[in-house]
Amino acid sequence: MERIEIAPGATMEEILRAYPSAKVGLFQSYHVGGCESCSYKPTETLEEVRRHFNIQDSLDEIADVIRGSAEVVESLHISPRDLVVALEAGGRLTLLDARTQEEYDLGNLAGSRPIDVALTFEILDTWPKETALVFYSQNGHRSLDKASYFRAYGFPRARSLTGGLTAWDAEVGREAVRKALDVALKFALTGDAEPSA
Repeated sequence: MERIEIAPGATMEEILRAYPSAKVGLFQSYHVGGCESCSYKPTETLEEVRRHFNIQDSLDEIADVIRGSAEVVESLHISPRDLVVALEAGGRLTLLDARTQEEYDLGNLAGSRPIDVALTFEILDTWPKETALVFYSQNGHRSLDKASYFRAYGFPRARSLTGGLTAWDAEVGREAVRKALDVALKFALTGDAEPSA
């Protein structure tokens, strides 16, 4: 991927082509480009976006955000194996399905809930900000958007299942989450120092 000079006249299309993770980085830092109300056109320049959204940071600071956006995206991911480990260790987390209700009804991870508008606002308005949220979708794209959204709104432990259900099925299988939840439940009920498999 060819990097470009991040200059005031660079279009958002050029920037996103050179730095695909910039969409997430810009949303995390400035709430720009992550939803319909804060979207920009691909033809808008970086300076136009800066002015339109009243971003106070200098262009150099914005360029640093863009260059560092890959690290931001990486911090949003959790691998299928790491999720299993967290569940088996009794980790308190909430699994949220970012797919449609119809997709959820066709098959989902045990113990998960579909995330709809009502649940989104419930979480944003009433849940503790330290709640561990793990979003998943079919291939991990929609869940990454959801995790990014919740991270931007103050949930530092929002994550996205890397590769979604496709990767989950290939690496660990859907039965693994049921077993991990059973282990975590047994741990919670017995109070043992270490959960046993």
